Amino acid sequence: MATKQQKEALRILKELYPDAKPALHFSSPFELLVATMLAAQCTDKMVNKCTDVLFPIANTPGQFAQWTEDELFPYVKSCGFKSKAGNIIRMSRMLCEQYGGQVPDRMEELVKLPGVGRKTANVVLSNAFGVPAIAVDTHVFRVSNRIGLADADDVVKTEEQLMRTIPKKDWSDAHHWIIYHGRQVCSSQRPKCDACAVAPYCRYHLAAVKAAEKAGADTKKPAPRRKKKEE
Repeated sequence: MATKQQKEALRILKELYPDAKPALHFSSPFELLVATMLAAQCTDKMVNKCTDVLFPIANTPGQFAQWTEDELFPYVKSCGFKSKAGNIIRMSRMLCEQYGGQVPDRMEELVKLPGVGRKTANVVLSNAFGVPAIAVDTHVFRVSNRIGLADADDVVKTEEQLMRTIPKKDWSDAHHWIIYHGRQVCSSQRPKCDACAVAPYCRYHLAAVKAAEKAGADTKKPAPRRKKKEE
């Protein structure tokens, strides 16, 4: 159950980002799956640059299943490790062999695929299949715990807490609200608290204000009087 403070924070995020949507380019569940796998430790902008070239050449499990890791890697090397190319090839082959070339729409099946964890599975479920889900990436983990929508030290616990705090009908949208806020306002190193509409309900900001007030009060205390030396 969300607290009043959490509800207000969510209300403001919804008002700030009513048109929030996925930044990755895709036209099918499989394209989204590949793009999300590439997005691990990489920006969406760079992934889009790669897939805008890659997908016109190959964009189905059957096509990727015929490639080798060395053949795919030149197209995706800007997105990071060579292992990503290997996982995409193995994932494509598994889809062809066990799922008729179709991306499954259930969490327990998606996480069986090579290179696919809960975050990637939630992104696919939410954005490709319309299944309510909260994918906890770097932005969502940082911002939700900073604001106070969650209070956890790992992504799984954060996901579980967010699912209790946020109404199920808003799970998928809230994921995008939080990401947008993390990118535009609540950055990792220098959050723009002075320009943040969520600040009055943000645990991090309120704690900072309280600490500043305490520090100010301490500086106003009169210095202790020194005792006179006895003659």
